[in-house]
Amino acid sequence: MLAQEVIAAKRDGKTLGRDEIGFFVKGITDGSVSGEQAAAFAMAVFFQKMELAERVMLTEAMRDSGDVLRWDLPGPVLDKHSTGGVGDNVSLMLAPALAVCGAYVPMISGRGLGHTGGTLDKFDAIPGYDTQPDIETLRQVTRQVGCAIIGQTGDVAPADKRLYGIRDVTATVESVDLITASILSKKLAAGLEGLVLDVKYGSGAFMDSLPKARELAESLVAVAAGAGCRTTALITDMNEPLARAAGNALEMQNAVDFLTGKEIDSRLWDVTVALGGDLLAGAGLAKTAPDGAGMMAAAFQSGRAAERFGQMVSALGGPVDFVEKAETYLEKAPVVAEIYAVESGFVQTIDVRAVGMAVVALGGGRRKSDDAIDYAVGLDWLAGIGQFVDAEQPIARVHARDRASLEEARARVVLAYEVGGAVPPETPLILERIG
Repeated sequence: MLAQEVIAAKRDGKTLGRDEIGFFVKGITDGSVSGEQAAAFAMAVFFQKMELAERVMLTEAMRDSGDVLRWDLPGPVLDKHSTGGVGDNVSLMLAPALAVCGAYVPMISGRGLGHTGGTLDKFDAIPGYDTQPDIETLRQVTRQVGCAIIGQTGDVAPADKRLYGIRDVTATVESVDLITASILSKKLAAGLEGLVLDVKYGSGAFMDSLPKARELAESLVAVAAGAGCRTTALITDMNEPLARAAGNALEMQNAVDFLTGKEIDSRLWDVTVALGGDLLAGAGLAKTAPDGAGMMAAAFQSGRAAERFGQMVSALGGPVDFVEKAETYLEKAPVVAEIYAVESGFVQTIDVRAVGMAVVALGGGRRKSDDAIDYAVGLDWLAGIGQFVDAEQPIARVHARDRASLEEARARVVLAYEVGGAVPPETPLILERIG
């Protein structure tokens, strides 16, 4: 069998079998399939799509391309994944709160894709934090602390690790089939017993419409079930940033402020407790999802989630007093300025993708897969839909490395915000539950 034969079969709309998919994934893993061939395969899948059985086989092959963890713990092994957005730092608060509630969370996360921020990039902003430990460290920290947020090691779904970077630079990120296999292969390799998915829709999501988001959610839930993992999905709104910050160190500070109760963004709170509540109920740790949401709220309000977060940071090489002194450890950009709308009024709509690309333009995201990240730059004080802005109330504040990048970000953000005289109607944050 040749790689180009598999590519041609999918290019021509044929259904691939287990042997063909397994052969190609093995080639991605061991390097016998070139980067050009992997990119061609991704583009063929993008246009021709895959049937459910193909998606399950691709997911399982990518999962089995490396180690699949097995656990013997006194509580359920759970996790969450978001399809990506701007200001989406939910994982940072969710994992330690779930641990407080009796779950074990070996969260294998990714880096930024396109305009969206990556969980790992946020943790890389913490001095000393090891986002790429070995498997034994993952096991040890998960067992002792209850949660460990890390990146893919070379031993966990290595086929996905390679394909993930190729998708980011070949305009194939939005493929439902490839998103499904990418998310689930590394999640299932972690040996999960339950998974909840936050599937975004809107101007800041890869799925910009509700039907597309529903298609992805249904694909994820069906493929996970086919691979043997109980999974549910919530479809949530990404027509405005979830947190009031976008950028790695800024989102990390935002998360610490949330955990300590210093400042809590209401949309961030609602999504976090809803996802956690659904997961706890599915795992039998709560009777119902609302009961689970109450347990999550208690974990935050008691300060125990913040304490658990600090333990995780310390166990993975970060400062032992990071939660207490985050501001002293996180790098700060040298040029900071407020951004104002061109007219006064209420925020009507936000092009959230454009806001995310403003962070990329500042250096807080990647234009190419091997680009270095500037962890200090980004945006905060982001105004939400319905908020009044004028000459005194900014729509955002920009943190930049130099004046030129600041001005570029300012121009992008101003264009991203539409302001008008009337208060816009409210839209629901959580639209549907699937699974």
